[in-house]
Amino acid sequence: MFIRFLLFLFVFFNHSTYTHADEKQSIINKLLEINNFTFSFEQTTQKKVETGTCFLVFDNKLKCIYLNKNQKEIIVNNKTLVVLQKRYNKIYFYPVSKSLFVKILKKSNLISLVKGSNLEINTNIELIYFDKKGKKITFLFEKENFELIGWKVEDELHNKIHFALKIQKINTEIDNSFFKIPAGN
Repeated sequence: MFIRFLLFLFVFFNHSTYTHADEKQSIINKLLEINNFTFSFEQTTQKKVETGTCFLVFDNKLKCIYLNKNQKEIIVNNKTLVVLQKRYNKIYFYPVSKSLFVKILKKSNLISLVKGSNLEINTNIELIYFDKKGKKITFLFEKENFELIGWKVEDELHNKIHFALKIQKINTEIDNSFFKIPAGN
């Protein structure tokens, strides 16, 4: 009886490991097919909710247009991250290396993250990754089609951020000038 129980545990854990490896590989295969995508988003920080649309081009280009009164935009082009507040004519420059975007804007980084993360399957597929500083990032993928649907992270001020997204278009033509970094004031 004990040997049957051990055999059951062995088969169960081997099957579970195989399934998780299969899920990760399906996510990687999906990512390899994508050069760019457009998505709508809802970003929740504490009790503040912001919405908008983003355009992501692998490698290292992103533009997010927020639907808010400040006319906020985020533009990433290679190593520069800019936050625009068009309403107030303000421009803030940041290095991409200091942001979460460094993890998702380069396809090879995102694939490495998928490979090195812990996988949990709940309502969605959750890939849990701890960076070098021990900071937890949870990436969320659809179970059915393996598309990225968001992430959860805690920022430097310990605010919990949930970024939910819905992919609208994949592999459409996007002109590089769309990601042009504006000149500073």
